Amino acid sequence: MKKRENRYAKDFLIQIYLPLSRDDIMKILNEFVPTRKFLKLAEEIKDLVDGWNVTDSAAGFPAPSGTVVSCILKSKYPEKYVCPIFILHYKGPVEVGGLALAADIIGLDGLAITMGDVPKYGEPIKMLKSSEDARDFLRTTVKLKNLKLGCLLTARRSIEETLTRVRDSWDFIYFMRLEDKSFPALEQVAKECKRLNKPIYAYFLVGTPKNVETVKMIGWPVAATMDTVEEKAAKLDGLVDGIIATCAGDAEGDKEMLQKLQKFRS
Repeated sequence: MKKRENRYAKDFLIQIYLPLSRDDIMKILNEFVPTRKFLKLAEEIKDLVDGWNVTDSAAGFPAPSGTVVSCILKSKYPEKYVCPIFILHYKGPVEVGGLALAADIIGLDGLAITMGDVPKYGEPIKMLKSSEDARDFLRTTVKLKNLKLGCLLTARRSIEETLTRVRDSWDFIYFMRLEDKSFPALEQVAKECKRLNKPIYAYFLVGTPKNVETVKMIGWPVAATMDTVEEKAAKLDGLVDGIIATCAGDAEGDKEMLQKLQKFRS
């Protein structure tokens, strides 16, 4: 009898002191901008992140395909979360379907679909007229099997419109333009996502002295400065499933920021 009591006591203590499962811990993702050296860059930060959100020809300039790069990263680091942004303005329906099928076969964690920026060369492609049209095309015509499809929500929309999109048939949500002013909107969106059992990830743009011009070009508010990274991230811990952290154009700043965020991964 005494042995049984000791075993129950031990099990109880294990439950108290074991860390939360990985699913309960906020993922720290890095906003990954592919270059010719993307494999080297990924290797440099792989131990600091839970995965990558991969851009797709950011700002309309040609760059290595976000989906192709994501498939390579997932093959090399299968334990990492990898999800590319999927810009529709650069793709016709056949390419949309082909890239999504490749992502499905490789086992990417999702595609975040958006119309995106207009291309710097040529004209925007508008054969798929909205993210919702693309989502439905991929599910019903292309017939994806496992790939999760997500949408990007901006804090500039009304909360009613934002929640309507959350309740639509998306698998996960990305929340953009986070700042102190938009934090209450994120709280409402996160609450609804939890009710619907949909993962939500918030962009976490950090301002540094080196990326002032880049941030200005992007046109987003910053969620934090390097001095407030931990304070601002603490407010998101337990609220969202992950953050997409970036110093936008400041590679050394990214490494410093990710070091500061390690406490949220343990």
